[in-house]
Amino acid sequence: MSRQRVYNFAAGPSMLPLPALERAGAEISNYQGSGMSVMEMSHRSKLFLGIFERTQEKLRRLLNVPENYRILFLQTGASGQFSMIPLNLISRTGKADYAVTGNFSNLAFQEAKKYGQIHLAADMAENDYSRIPRQEELDLDPDASYFYYCSNNTIYGTEWDYVPQTGSVPLVCDMSSDILSMPVDVSQYGILYAGAQKNMAPAGLTVVVIREDLAGHELPFTPLMMNYKTMIDKDSMYNTPPCWCIYMLGLVLDWIDENGGLQGMLDLRQKRAGLLYDTLDHSRLFRCHAQKNSRSAMNVTFRTGDETLDAKFVAQAAAAGLVNLKGHRKTGGMRASIYNAMPLEGVEKLCDFIQSFDRAN
Repeated sequence: MSRQRVYNFAAGPSMLPLPALERAGAEISNYQGSGMSVMEMSHRSKLFLGIFERTQEKLRRLLNVPENYRILFLQTGASGQFSMIPLNLISRTGKADYAVTGNFSNLAFQEAKKYGQIHLAADMAENDYSRIPRQEELDLDPDASYFYYCSNNTIYGTEWDYVPQTGSVPLVCDMSSDILSMPVDVSQYGILYAGAQKNMAPAGLTVVVIREDLAGHELPFTPLMMNYKTMIDKDSMYNTPPCWCIYMLGLVLDWIDENGGLQGMLDLRQKRAGLLYDTLDHSRLFRCHAQKNSRSAMNVTFRTGDETLDAKFVAQAAAAGLVNLKGHRKTGGMRASIYNAMPLEGVEKLCDFIQSFDRAN
């Protein structure tokens, strides 16, 4: 049985822009008269290399990536970077700083401890990850090889509203859930990376933007496929890259371009988040998890305080075409993920539903 497309508030894999999906659908069995799908092409073919190079160029232009940075299209998901980063960067001093503000930065912190002396520059667990530390709260080690943080915390719904200042210590940032939602000054970072399945493309692709001088200092036991220098030297093609995901990223980047670029995405993100938080703040039933100055514009976490009522909300919302609003198992409640591809209309309908549920309960 067919049904209309729903408003999908999943944290990832998440909504993709409909024009990108429709173009992919039109080309799925015969890409530009080649008689083949992109999924069937050799990654070494002239046709696919064209897709690859155009996608890299589009991303470099949209993010305004400086010339001394390389863009890598890798695999293993964002979680693979939890190992790849210390393996490649920690050798300078054997030490690194980590700010733990949510689940994924904590996983990265635990993994990094296998490879060196890892210092907690901030740990927000005692606040139930409801806020982001301010600059003056960061306990920074000037001898750290790098400082690591996650810019947006999908599970708890918090987001850094500033870029940490770490002096000469390179900044490493997991931007998986807010990349391409606003302009970014790439030159402030040593590495920024993102799993694709939130704002960029389907799951299976990890994008890494790395300052070139940081590669080539890997620990001697670094696996071949986790060596940034190897991937830079082979332009992400030591083995077959995730070709379909790279193609889809190119289509999503076209859609971003056509909708005002990163400034256009910032305008949309502010409208969506502003509308939803305003609705929740004016409700009698719901409360947000994140403190006001730490709220995420990508993942809005909220609850009634009554698990039965939360479950009722999720079920009735799904019946109304507002799906995947159940909160993460660690937190319960609800979570509305409002990434780039979520139209403003979807948030308006969610706000209407919240208001009617508030009145009825």
